[in-house]
Amino acid sequence: MNPAATPPITEADIAEFLIQAPDFFERHAELLTAVQLTSPHGGRAVSLQERQAEMLREKIKVLEQRLMELMRHGNENMLIGDKLQRWARQLFLVHRAVDLPVVLVSEICAQFNVPQAALRLWDVAEVYVAEPFAYGASDDVKSLATSLTAPYCGVNAGFEAVQWLEDPEAAASLVLLPLRANAGAPAFGLLVLASPDGARYQAGMATDFLERIGELASAALSRLRSA
Repeated sequence: MNPAATPPITEADIAEFLIQAPDFFERHAELLTAVQLTSPHGGRAVSLQERQAEMLREKIKVLEQRLMELMRHGNENMLIGDKLQRWARQLFLVHRAVDLPVVLVSEICAQFNVPQAALRLWDVAEVYVAEPFAYGASDDVKSLATSLTAPYCGVNAGFEAVQWLEDPEAAASLVLLPLRANAGAPAFGLLVLASPDGARYQAGMATDFLERIGELASAALSRLRSA
């Protein structure tokens, strides 16, 4: 056989051989210490066993970082859940329906450290039409609220509803929460949360807890609606 016709052994051939012969290093254990690899830490030469140990340590470090991140997110979610429960509890303790909007807004600010918040309702029962929370929402605001299928989170783009806040000029980022009886129904109110921090409420942020707030607020405030 012509040696020139034999293809050279490639790295892929060696790798395939080792895969197909898992007991190779058992039969040639001396190679584990004889083979020298370059360590990414300082460029020094290390044995195959040492390099494997380094790789395992690196993987463990990455897994530990991921675990710590999951634990941090879990703790944050637990704290937010506790705040949500305390806020909802305060709503249940309100005896007079007319007091709900004030308590709802003040407790949101207190429990969630929201600098400013305000809301307006429409289609309320006749007995509430003269209340401060029942006027000030234009047709444009009502249309905007109904068009929102999810909370708006982002910069203050000059929304009319921002004027409901005590200090509109200090509102750099916003959450706009539509209030509705059920999914797909027209909105009967709008809740505004505002912060002077332009990065606090951002487009693309998770809105799960905000949606829960909207659902609970809608359920509580439904006591004020007209029949």
